[in-house]
Amino acid sequence: LCCSAKQCYSSGIAISNLHTSCHASAKQHYKMLVLGGGSGGIAMSARMKRLIGADNVAVVEPSEMHYYQPIWTLVGAGAKNVASSGRPTASVMPSGVKWVKSNVQEINPDTNTVQTDDGTELSYEYLIVALGLQLHYEKIKGLPEGFEHPKIGSNYSIKTVEKTWKALQNFKEGNAVFTFPNTPVKCAGAPQKIMYLSDAYLRKTGKRAKANIMYNTSLPVLFAVKKYADSLWDIVKHRDLHVNLRHNLIEVRADKQEAVFENLDKPGETKVFEYEMLHVTPPMGPNLVIKGSPLADEAGWLDINKDNLVHKRYPNVFGIGDCTNLPTSKTGAAVAAQTAILHRTISRILKNEKPDKKYDGYTSCPLVTSYNTVILAEFDYNGQPLETFPINQAKERRLMYHMKADLMPHLYWHGLLTGLWGGPGPYRKLLHLGMK
Repeated sequence: LCCSAKQCYSSGIAISNLHTSCHASAKQHYKMLVLGGGSGGIAMSARMKRLIGADNVAVVEPSEMHYYQPIWTLVGAGAKNVASSGRPTASVMPSGVKWVKSNVQEINPDTNTVQTDDGTELSYEYLIVALGLQLHYEKIKGLPEGFEHPKIGSNYSIKTVEKTWKALQNFKEGNAVFTFPNTPVKCAGAPQKIMYLSDAYLRKTGKRAKANIMYNTSLPVLFAVKKYADSLWDIVKHRDLHVNLRHNLIEVRADKQEAVFENLDKPGETKVFEYEMLHVTPPMGPNLVIKGSPLADEAGWLDINKDNLVHKRYPNVFGIGDCTNLPTSKTGAAVAAQTAILHRTISRILKNEKPDKKYDGYTSCPLVTSYNTVILAEFDYNGQPLETFPINQAKERRLMYHMKADLMPHLYWHGLLTGLWGGPGPYRKLLHLGMK
């Protein structure tokens, strides 16, 4: 179905159950307006369709393609192809829900309106903000233009993920450098997963003896949760990987194959590393539309209640995922758990009842440590392990790799995006026989 500038019309064949895609729909007011068609936005629009009917729900999302980003770690290491990570947005948008194919330009919570970049004004009764975060390659001197050179890649963008695999395949000898920025990030494990996979690849191809593998991270720790960090330190020592803590990438001289890092413990001190391969994790920050609106906290993130995901100042505004200031790790697994909580919260508020379910901060990071092993980190707001299986998940396991590579994508497309998967919470009690 397509649209003229001012009104929606169906093409010759009326397919009533398809979502309608509009730049400027005739109907400008929606009971439930969802900003963002990423994992949180699509999952919540599917849930809201079931709760209040498709006609009452609209999603604002400009992208024609929807990507399952967690698989990009494996794409960068040559274990999956990039085509498998994307599907047309039209195929994941819940049928009957209005798809407004524009960028959000301005949010005015005081008037319950949203402006899009094509001049359309949408009004809402309730607003779900799921706009994700912003990547800032440009905050590193020499990027993004440095990606035009070989030997450098980044698993965080569809444009650069295949460059990582190319750099790995073409590695001859020297330093392989992997970075972690001095900002909040999404999937905090990904910057080191590609290091473990690169190590495994270089061993498999007989090049490991000529490689010096380095992980330069801004953080003072290898991983935030000690239980998993201890296991990762064992792997680092066993595989002869070099970890430089408090090192932040500030410049890439791609023509010379040099990366410049600042020492965060000694301001003003910088160090130049030559590289044969460089994997960049970009600095990240809040969505700029949220940052410029009354919905933001001081740092620019969506300011929501950490228990029920309701905005702290606007009770008809809700938030989910990477755009929020929830004090937990920004992951797809966190989004899944949040969808179940937010669904419950909204269904209670629609009945004029108080939210009664609390989000515990559940998040998960399948730490890929080779082409067939994963440490499945799962934890809560307090950084305490919150494991699904009644086994020690800090150990490298083949089963967890298959879960990450084969089961989770299926669960994402057919479970999370359809609003049927709300995280492993209910199964955890079952698998622990009621112990947790």
